[in-house]
Amino acid sequence: MANDGTILIGKSTKPEYLTLKLANRHGLVTGATGTGKTVTLQVLAEGFSNAGVPVFAADIKGDLSGVAMPGDGKPPFVQRAKDIGVEYTPDTFPVAFWDLFGEQGHPIRATVSEMGPLLLSRLMDLNDTQEGVLNIAFRLADDQGLLLLDLKDLRAFLQSLAESAGDVKTSYGNVSKATVGTIQRQLLVLENQRGEAFFGEPALDIADLMKTDRDGRGVINVLAADKLMANPRLYATFLLWLLSELFEQLPEVGDLDKPKLVFFFDEAHLLFNDAPKALLEAVERVVRLIRSKGVGVYFVTQNPLDVPDVVLSQLGNRVQHALRAFTPRDQKAVRAAAETFRQNPAFKTETAITELAVGEALVSMLEGKGTPSMVERTLIAPPSGRVGPCTAQERSQIVARSVLRGRYDEVIDRESAYEILRKRAQEAADAAAQPAATEGGVLGGIGGFLGSLFGVGRKRGEKLSAGQTIAREVTRTVANRVAGQLAANIGKSLGGSVGSSVGRAIVRGTLGGMLRR
Repeated sequence: MANDGTILIGKSTKPEYLTLKLANRHGLVTGATGTGKTVTLQVLAEGFSNAGVPVFAADIKGDLSGVAMPGDGKPPFVQRAKDIGVEYTPDTFPVAFWDLFGEQGHPIRATVSEMGPLLLSRLMDLNDTQEGVLNIAFRLADDQGLLLLDLKDLRAFLQSLAESAGDVKTSYGNVSKATVGTIQRQLLVLENQRGEAFFGEPALDIADLMKTDRDGRGVINVLAADKLMANPRLYATFLLWLLSELFEQLPEVGDLDKPKLVFFFDEAHLLFNDAPKALLEAVERVVRLIRSKGVGVYFVTQNPLDVPDVVLSQLGNRVQHALRAFTPRDQKAVRAAAETFRQNPAFKTETAITELAVGEALVSMLEGKGTPSMVERTLIAPPSGRVGPCTAQERSQIVARSVLRGRYDEVIDRESAYEILRKRAQEAADAAAQPAATEGGVLGGIGGFLGSLFGVGRKRGEKLSAGQTIAREVTRTVANRVAGQLAANIGKSLGGSVGSSVGRAIVRGTLGGMLRR
């Protein structure tokens, strides 16, 4: 539904459009459950795709997956298209399915190093002290040139850090073994929640999210999040990591005629619930600056109060579905939502929010030089793709013929911190287990030489060489004489038969091993 640099959102007293040139100024889609947020998201995603803009969106309930299949022409949608003044035309869109667990799409992975200590601390719900130790671990690993790729790398390095806590104290700060133990327990919890499936290689290449098909339409990247929502913290942390990666990797491009990528953050309240101040500041900074990278971010949530004011102020394009004012908090949300719009004298915004029917919304888009348009009560356009989930078979067929097939399927486990630390530990154990003879200095070396000379180290049943036989006979004669004299001297010192016995025992102990057959 792209039309001369615009996307048709719906119709009020006039058609309502989103201007592509201003689409990177971000947006907000809010409304109570069942009021049509997912349909609005699909309309926007289809519009961006038709305009050649790739899209990334999380599919919380599985409904968005239907965008890969043609619309089925349901009578309500056909009638809505007629009311808006457009022709309903079923269509399919290029879609790539992704899944952190690799079950319903291409696997998505990131390395532990890419995630970083701040997001990992958020993911594991660490306190300030524990986060500080995790920062030390990352810094020390960098200084030692050790790669932290997956969770076993991080676990092994934390164990090494605990063992050398005293050595790193002066250079990096205090590291408590108890604190390291707590982090290890949280890592175990993360593994039990299948978090280990996300960490590793091959890591996601951001360029694979920014593709177009042969017709020039942007690929809609759909993240299967129905199972991921069982761990909301992992879901929110992953999406924030993805935003951060886009911000770090994409070059500055300024204001383009259309975005390079549009990112939909569904269930956005999960990102901000109980978020520490440092994390909120990071989100606000990314949202504020990523616009110049050509990326538009659209938050989708039930209540506008779910989004902090510092972030809310960055969201210029807004679609507000119905809110229900059943509680004092709901009433506050209605007032807050109404006050953020540029008021329309034709109706009272606060009242209209509670009266909107399913498929209706209050719409205010940026226009001209970036100023918000007057809020309008709008009938949202029907999607061209299927509204509702695609089947498991349809999804499998799409994944099977994807150009990304095979690129992320197999896990790569190259040498990293875990393997290097294990190798070091094995080398240390081997060194400690060396025979005592190798530690005997000069005498040990002489013993080794004599052993080889006289054939002590030969295999069982192996005959002595002629040289070894002659050397042994000569040495026996000399040794017997030396032994006799030594025994006699010792005997004189100790007296009698006792001295002779002790002397002979010493000689046997010294030379017996060398001269035995």
